[in-house]
Amino acid sequence: MPLSSSSTSSTKSIRRAASELERSDSVTSQRFLGRRQSLIEDARKEREAAAAAAEAAEASEQIVFEEDDGKALLNIFFCLRSSKTQALSRTLKVFETFEAKIHHLETRPHRKLKDSLEYFVRCEVHLSDVSTLISSIKKNAEDVKTTKEVKFHWFPKKIADLDKCHHLVTKFDPDLDQDHPGYTDPVYRQRRKMIGDIAFRYRHGESIPRVEYTEEEIGTWREVYSTLRDLYTTHACSEYLDAFRLLERHCGYSPDNIPQLEDVSNFLKERTGFILRPVAGLLSARDFLASLAFRVFQCTQYIRHASSPMHSPEPDCVHELLGHVPMLADRTFAQFSQNLGLASLGASDEDIEKLSTLYWFTVEYGLCKQNGEVRAYGAGLLSSYGELVHSLSDEPETREFHPESAALQPYQDQNYQPVYFVSESFSDAKEKFRAYVAGIKRPFSVRYDPFTSSIEVLDNPLKIQGCLEGLKDELKVLTDALSVLS
Repeated sequence: MPLSSSSTSSTKSIRRAASELERSDSVTSQRFLGRRQSLIEDARKEREAAAAAAEAAEASEQIVFEEDDGKALLNIFFCLRSSKTQALSRTLKVFETFEAKIHHLETRPHRKLKDSLEYFVRCEVHLSDVSTLISSIKKNAEDVKTTKEVKFHWFPKKIADLDKCHHLVTKFDPDLDQDHPGYTDPVYRQRRKMIGDIAFRYRHGESIPRVEYTEEEIGTWREVYSTLRDLYTTHACSEYLDAFRLLERHCGYSPDNIPQLEDVSNFLKERTGFILRPVAGLLSARDFLASLAFRVFQCTQYIRHASSPMHSPEPDCVHELLGHVPMLADRTFAQFSQNLGLASLGASDEDIEKLSTLYWFTVEYGLCKQNGEVRAYGAGLLSSYGELVHSLSDEPETREFHPESAALQPYQDQNYQPVYFVSESFSDAKEKFRAYVAGIKRPFSVRYDPFTSSIEVLDNPLKIQGCLEGLKDELKVLTDALSVLS
């Protein structure tokens, strides 16, 4: 919360710059298949666990703004009366005693107490010293407060931080779930473990190790691939069809070959900047969505059990490669997916649950209008023959896509979806989602820097002003280009 007068002038200049940019801008009993419950249900459980922990800790004041590697970043407000001349030196001595690193300090006249100054200090201190530090400040100052409401979850700031985003959800694991088709097959379970270890060992920047698939695995892929391929022409959206043809031409997509993640990742990188990263199973909702913010899609390499080729209780490479990858090759859809990820960074558990539900009804089970017809673009549909047919039949209810209602829509994870949301276009869905995200409350905004593959946290006017200057440069290039053409 800025307190100095210089912040006001900076904010005004930002608004002017934003205005200039705006004026210049002319431009029905079958179970589910795929990433079931991996986002919505897990996000709900994360929120419930966090709520329980917060309730248990309510007795002790929650003053930590952010925690990282044993350090706590605090926002502290306190008041000092000008009549107490030594109060300031004694208070600052407290910070020195606890070896607190001060990041920011501002003052302003107190709005209620006359002849008093209100201080705002953002500092970093060891987590174990937080309570004692606050108690010591209270001995010298008045009206000591902390900004409990701006506490937010840790999130990756650079793409290499995704090495830490590996919180797996154990549901549907063939070693633990007795209903999993591979539970009684020790050979399959060992194979899954071997392929899963590739993901556990993987680090950002490395080439994705290639998997030599067995004849049985290729046979499973062939059955699903051949069945779905004939249906795509009449049921899949045009963006999917265009990308699918390119994948067959450049990435080895065929009935007799399971594509390698490294080859597909390189293809996507050239098309939309998205890359693939191997994952060993279901990720937590927060970690999965955070990856999308960097245009990284966490992708499994193992394949479903041969006894159940048309159904999998978990995401596998059939779901990822046939369902998700072709759509990630479309620029507008790729931007929509990244926007979902950016909105999740530092969001509350309640908002993570809503964003996961939006992901479910768009990226997984979305429909769109094209040339007067309704077509599928959701990965859960495009990797499931039965539900793809069901979604475009007269059985389910279809509604116009509005993020506010879709985010609260109950979902069905035992049978086909009874309700689908239809977008007018990807661009329309992206704009509606952008408006929805504006209502998510965070003490900052975020911006992805494609040059450094990092997240810039926009939490003060100077950072925002710097971003606007960069946008002006890009806008000037486009304006010059239009001048040349005219």
